[in-house]
Amino acid sequence: MVQIKKHHQTLVFVLFLIILLSLTSKSGSSSSSESSKNRKHHFVLVHGSCHGAWSWYKVITLLKSWGHNVTALDLAASGVNQKQALELKSISEYFEPLTKFMASSVGESQRVVLVGHSLGGLAISHAMEHFPHKISVAVFAAALMPGPMLNISTINQEDQDWNLATTLVRPRKIFSDEDMINVLALSHTRYGSVSRVFVMTENDHSVDPKFQRWMITYNPPNCVVEISGSDHMVMMSKHIELSHNLQIVANRYD
Repeated sequence: MVQIKKHHQTLVFVLFLIILLSLTSKSGSSSSSESSKNRKHHFVLVHGSCHGAWSWYKVITLLKSWGHNVTALDLAASGVNQKQALELKSISEYFEPLTKFMASSVGESQRVVLVGHSLGGLAISHAMEHFPHKISVAVFAAALMPGPMLNISTINQEDQDWNLATTLVRPRKIFSDEDMINVLALSHTRYGSVSRVFVMTENDHSVDPKFQRWMITYNPPNCVVEISGSDHMVMMSKHIELSHNLQIVANRYD
């Protein structure tokens, strides 16, 4: 009888330990998940051809409401930037607002999530080459994505119809292939050291999905995200889906 009682007490104790360990595990898992969800990031958003920082207003609102720091820039002669398109002599001058921001506003120990849309892909590619240590991940949202083995001249020859014209646009300077090739000399050691994610837009009539897949094939990113039903202006037509995916990407490549 005494042995049976002792055996019963042992079983109760073991059961208690199992329940306690289970609760602790769930609590730890929940805490870890919550911690990941609550991580804060600095997103730097770069607009496409003829547009400006204004084009990101829906995404800015959402990301900020989730507690993130967000910077949307006007490239030269774009948005409310004071320069005129005809004043720009090189595409490097077009990139200058982003270049200056990365050089002076992002500390040496800080890293941002760099997002480029359409032509903005060239601007973030340039930043990746010059400031790789300041970028946790670069996101190409239906954007031109050159690379060490895929130069801008080849991209231009493959598809000439990627410009979007809509309201609130400003004229864009057409830069020579020679200038763009010189400025966008991308290396494996610098540009290639930054994680890249490409966001595909299913119903895009400006940067055709076939052209997007062609860039992905010849300059493979780390990850591809496809947003169903999105047109070229994914930050407007599918801003919730884009913002959600940006947050997931930021956490993954933190």
